[in-house]
Amino acid sequence: MSQQTDDTPPPDDVLAAEYVLGLLEGDDWQAAKDRAAIDGAFAARVQAWETRLAPLNDLYDDAPAPDLMPQIEAQLFPAAPGRKRRSWLWGLLSGTAVAAAFGVALLVWDIAAPPSGPTLQAELVAEDRELVLQARFDMASAELRVSLRGQGAGADLDYELWVIDETEIPRSLGVLRDGELTIPAELAQGQVLALSLEPAGGSPTGLPTGDVLAVAELTES
Repeated sequence: MSQQTDDTPPPDDVLAAEYVLGLLEGDDWQAAKDRAAIDGAFAARVQAWETRLAPLNDLYDDAPAPDLMPQIEAQLFPAAPGRKRRSWLWGLLSGTAVAAAFGVALLVWDIAAPPSGPTLQAELVAEDRELVLQARFDMASAELRVSLRGQGAGADLDYELWVIDETEIPRSLGVLRDGELTIPAELAQGQVLALSLEPAGGSPTGLPTGDVLAVAELTES
């Protein structure tokens, strides 16, 4: 039986490198992803490899991001038979961009402690400007900090926050009842956050059932 030499990388280090380089597939990739979410030591190895390999990105031009808006909109607002689906999601995104461009956001969110690593952020502004959600995701700690300002959800209702990734299926990040809270999450740049109005306790179906009030894309801050 062969023995590991002193210069042979530990198996976990090799696995982390294969995961970061995209060499794993299927169940192996999912197992590594799940382990990184619960195993702090392995997650640190993954982050170390991401940092080590980051300079390679400079050797290649950025590929254009896929346009997921039609798929996301279709998932959130399925068209009724015989009716043309309205482009509400695209309109909400456009409205958010205009609000940011003209500086009409209603909230200035100050985080006392500096982030511990790279961050992603998004600002969700309702069409009537009466509701604003600020979201900041710390990629190092895998924590999403949200601050919600504006009118309450109303009797027997709750706001619920969703993320839509390349699977095009909204995934709940939780019900928002407090003005500010921190949510453990796994997020990435380019994913879309959406805020919907749901029955008290959240959607009973696992997908948005009420009005989608605001959406915004996570971008690097």
